[in-house]
Amino acid sequence: MARVRTGAVLNGGFYGGMALTGLAVVLLGFSRTYLAPMAQGDFQAAGFVHLHGALAFGWVLLFVLQPGLIRAERYGVHMRTGLLGLGLATATAITAVPVALLAVASDLASGFGAGAVSSLPGVLTSMAIFLGLVLAGAWAAFRGRGAVHKRLMLLATIVVLWPAWFRLRHWLPGVPDPQFWLGVVAADSLMFAAMIRDRLVEGRVHPVWLWVGVPIFVEQTLEAVFYDAPLWRSVATFLYEALSGQAVPDR
Repeated sequence: MARVRTGAVLNGGFYGGMALTGLAVVLLGFSRTYLAPMAQGDFQAAGFVHLHGALAFGWVLLFVLQPGLIRAERYGVHMRTGLLGLGLATATAITAVPVALLAVASDLASGFGAGAVSSLPGVLTSMAIFLGLVLAGAWAAFRGRGAVHKRLMLLATIVVLWPAWFRLRHWLPGVPDPQFWLGVVAADSLMFAAMIRDRLVEGRVHPVWLWVGVPIFVEQTLEAVFYDAPLWRSVATFLYEALSGQAVPDR
């Protein structure tokens, strides 16, 4: 039992570090585009935009809390608060859709042209992957597969953090192709750190990273490569018009 608890504490330490890193990225990434304007009273948006932001931030805070509960050996509380995570994840994914549609409509109204719709598919796929990972992680916990559960939850958090990583371009304007280097490489750096940790500590990379994490990285890379290509824009236009009921001008 002592050995199991020691392992849990070590795992909690690593995953806690990953959670705090994610929190720092959120605070830094959204500081210029949301937090500072909000503090200055200069940010105006629909209520569901603030709701989505609060829900997504709540997920990150919950992910910070959960490893701490493991370190404190509060396993029952960890499981009960995990149920809150299911609601947060579902609400975060659902509210992301109107927020993305509003962003496209705003860009279209600002004269960005038909290419403004190209941001929509990435939001939809990311939220679908995020929610799928959370549900799969919950199922793994229910089946008593803790090693799978914690990795799926970390992977879900990595996926939902990509907008914060991408917004670091406001701090790093010299980074070329931020859609790839910040939105993919930097955003998935935590996943590769976890893979290295597994190899060093446990002697192998856990199958979750190989069979779930790597395909997600490939999918995100392909999105970055084909972003706003003619076929991509056609799909994005179809999705926007189907979901919003509004036509895209200058198709």
